[in-house]
Amino acid sequence: MTREIAIRINSVSHRFGETDDARGVRALRDASLEIMRGELVCLIGPSGCGKSTLLSIMGGLMTPTAGDVEVLGRRVVAPMPREIAFVFQENALFPWNTVIENVNLGMVFQGVPRAERETRASRALEAVGLTDFAQHYPAQLSGGMRQRAALARALSLETGMLLMDEPFGALDEQTRMILGEDLSVLLSRTDKTIVFVTHSLGEATFLADRVAVFSARPGSIKELIAIDEPHPRKPEFVTSAKFTAIRNRLYALLHEEIRKTMAETEAPARPDSFKREAHR
Repeated sequence: MTREIAIRINSVSHRFGETDDARGVRALRDASLEIMRGELVCLIGPSGCGKSTLLSIMGGLMTPTAGDVEVLGRRVVAPMPREIAFVFQENALFPWNTVIENVNLGMVFQGVPRAERETRASRALEAVGLTDFAQHYPAQLSGGMRQRAALARALSLETGMLLMDEPFGALDEQTRMILGEDLSVLLSRTDKTIVFVTHSLGEATFLADRVAVFSARPGSIKELIAIDEPHPRKPEFVTSAKFTAIRNRLYALLHEEIRKTMAETEAPARPDSFKREAHR
């Protein structure tokens, strides 16, 4: 049975600044990718390679300089709140609202009737294990629990797709691992399509059905790595030889690209440092 294509990225390039402006930054170059319904794809690459830019283009938050993105066969020209929800690194919870009030807010903007909001919010909080904390305020929660609340808000929108931009990046490694396990369980229970930006090789290996490895800026997709491991993934997967081999392969693919990024970042500073040395 052929799976449906949820997101099709067609030769997307993007440049910040005017095309004839020497100070402009070419972030993406001819990125193409097909993401299937129910698949979790991780985007990984050096800092500044255009991963988050591509995620924003997928969600209709930015218009690419060239190419386009299709969601369920429709060209993306603006945000699609009924099809796509976002989860960012900063949980963006309103501190004066309780957890359940924060979850409800997304549905208010989506136009969901009040009675239905109550049902959806309860269901979403149960899915992330926060039912007992519905009346707590964000300041009363740990960082991991706040990120769970942000995920619950996205789940309550009941979109078929989640775009996640380093959602666990600000958390400690142990909390990231637990939330990753929970996300794998969620994927096994639903048909959601998830695109997940991360800098963590281990996180990408544990979560993804496929990993899109980006080159240094301007970013293009250097290689796609398939991970043949069913969801939900067990903690034991992390200590397996299979996990280690995949993580090592990702490291090998990224090593040269990270070196290129570092060389580009350091290059402008060298003439000044040489001048300082010459005067000593």
